[in-house]
Amino acid sequence: MNCNILVNGVNDIINILTLLISCQDGRPFIFLGYHVLKLAYGSFYAEAFIGVNIGTDLSDMPSPTQVVALLKAQNVWHVRLYDADRAMLLALANTGIQVTISVPNEQLLGIGQSNTTAANWVARNVIAHVPATNITAIAVGSEVLTALPNAAPVLVSALKFIHSALVASNLDSQIKVSTPHSSSIILDSFPPSQAFFNRSWDPVMVPLLKFLQSTGSYLMLNVYPYYDYMQSNNVIPLDYALFRPLPPNKEAVDANTLLHYTNVFDAIVDAAYFSMSYLNITNVPIVVTESGWPSKGDSSEPDATVDNANTYNSNLIKHVINNTGTPKHPGIAVSTYIYELYNEDLRPSPLSENNWGLFDANGTPVYILHLTAAGTVFANDTTNQTFCVAKDGADPKMLQAALDWACGPGKVDCSPLLQGQPCYEPDNVVSHSTYAFNAYFQQMGKSTGTCDFKGVATISTTDPNIDLRTLLIGAGHGSCIFPGSFGKNGTITNGTSLAPSSNDTSLGCPTQYFYGSCSFTTSVIIGAFLMTAVFL
Repeated sequence: MNCNILVNGVNDIINILTLLISCQDGRPFIFLGYHVLKLAYGSFYAEAFIGVNIGTDLSDMPSPTQVVALLKAQNVWHVRLYDADRAMLLALANTGIQVTISVPNEQLLGIGQSNTTAANWVARNVIAHVPATNITAIAVGSEVLTALPNAAPVLVSALKFIHSALVASNLDSQIKVSTPHSSSIILDSFPPSQAFFNRSWDPVMVPLLKFLQSTGSYLMLNVYPYYDYMQSNNVIPLDYALFRPLPPNKEAVDANTLLHYTNVFDAIVDAAYFSMSYLNITNVPIVVTESGWPSKGDSSEPDATVDNANTYNSNLIKHVINNTGTPKHPGIAVSTYIYELYNEDLRPSPLSENNWGLFDANGTPVYILHLTAAGTVFANDTTNQTFCVAKDGADPKMLQAALDWACGPGKVDCSPLLQGQPCYEPDNVVSHSTYAFNAYFQQMGKSTGTCDFKGVATISTTDPNIDLRTLLIGAGHGSCIFPGSFGKNGTITNGTSLAPSSNDTSLGCPTQYFYGSCSFTTSVIIGAFLMTAVFL
């Protein structure tokens, strides 16, 4: 069969997918599939991003300037506001941060019934702030179909009126208009291929999706695997909700498509894609406007824990920025806004409602995400709470070799490790290499690759200085202060040597940092350096 066909438009995707099933040669199909998806989804075949929602139900809400400072420190360049607060928009001006603003639900009826009201809203909350503030989207209402069903009849009108005001100001190509939906509007969400939107909302969803399609916008969807897991009566495994790896025999398989699902998040997103295709909409991408996991709950929410919240959000960030897409649409961006930046102590019960945040109001992280890549969103540890330590079970000879390098070419000041100095005790290669590794890690600004040392070092959120002080309590020690410990910053050096060189001849046995017989191990250590060359 000839699988080479001409794509005339995005609606040909259905025909091509049908043809794909019949093709004997998978390679032309894969090639065509890539270009059809790229044509259908346009710019959403770009890299996905992670953003964050900023709620304000705090008794001690930080100032807009403080909020923006935290965003910049954490490399957050996409935010969603639940309103269009003027002070916040002014603080975001000239930062480059992309901002989604919102029409609150209480304003929806007025805007949906009056083109003039919508135009005034856009003039006051958009035109007054662009281009200094980089507003890229407007979320009209929030979960209107499930939270405010009496406003549903005017929802599409509200979107159209807002969009018309943007067109009149020549801002429609820059600012997209959509409305966030709860994933609960999707019925029979597994298998995803059989999912469909609640048919009672067809009079709203059909014109809404056509509006999104015609304006090049996207479906905003709130995805909460936490609630799906909680409501499943143990049918959904916790690991499946948390993006933890599953053995192949534990993966959920859609019997209709044979697509394998390794996490709840992807299954819900694909359920929305299949629900749209059921209404003959095949080229509207999805942006997840809310997703997260609470770090604390009451007695009825035992899985709302710091560890689970950290695991979910860390894995979510990695999953999104890896740009893997979903099983139905691999490679298609599923950009996601984490819910949320701050714990909101004024939210009503249950207790979990107060504990979805990544930070407390004072900017202290609720937990340090399991991310180490420099430059990645939320990977910058501005509180100095990540350290580089010797890995458990590491080969002592490799630890010694790495210690020698750190105290030599690595330009770490290891004088505190000398006998009689504050960090001499405990007198062993593990504690001394931990001090040197961490000092190097801190002075290099915790950048990618500076805590590896040929696999004998690892990043930790536990302060090694506290561990040592506990060990030495009562022994007259404990005056050693590790770089980065207790809020102290390591000194960033301008050294250009980031790793030992195979030409380095200064790898002898510095006896003040060495443990064991120098004559026995010197040749082994030098040989390891010459063969492995680069530790980092």
